[in-house]
Amino acid sequence: MVTKPAKMYRNFERPYTRREYMGGVPGSHIVSFDMGNLTEDFPVSISLLAKEQCQIRHNALEAARITANRYLLKHVGRTNFHLKLRVHPHQVLRENKMATGAGADRVSSGMRHAFGKLVGTAARVHTGQRVFTVSAHPPQFQHIKEAMRRIGYKLPTPVKIVVDRGQELVQ
Repeated sequence: MVTKPAKMYRNFERPYTRREYMGGVPGSHIVSFDMGNLTEDFPVSISLLAKEQCQIRHNALEAARITANRYLLKHVGRTNFHLKLRVHPHQVLRENKMATGAGADRVSSGMRHAFGKLVGTAARVHTGQRVFTVSAHPPQFQHIKEAMRRIGYKLPTPVKIVVDRGQELVQ
């Protein structure tokens, strides 16, 4: 079946994270949580904060990570930044799959026992929580801000870009 819209899973529900009691939890699509140069200590650090509490699906986090990583690799270079994803998708999402088409009324039982099957995972993000952080040198400040702006379009919540460290170096 197709992936349902993110607005179906955006709101907080009761936590559902105990994987030892569930069978067949789909794996996370996130490939890497740290990208770029992991050894150097960069003087400028910028973070992306969530303005509202929500759940962010693992495929949205991966799409945002890919977008930022591609932009930074092209404009900044592989060894001149460190991109870190700060949230992990622990929340397991369920969906009551309904059959459609001719004869579906005989197959589907409607909302009777509608617990749902496991369809994916999401990260629970609270107001003001950091989702992504990028560190680099002061000359790359504008490219980092642009990468963060592009990440914001992929997430289901309004975001705010905040300079964590190095404010005096970029002015």
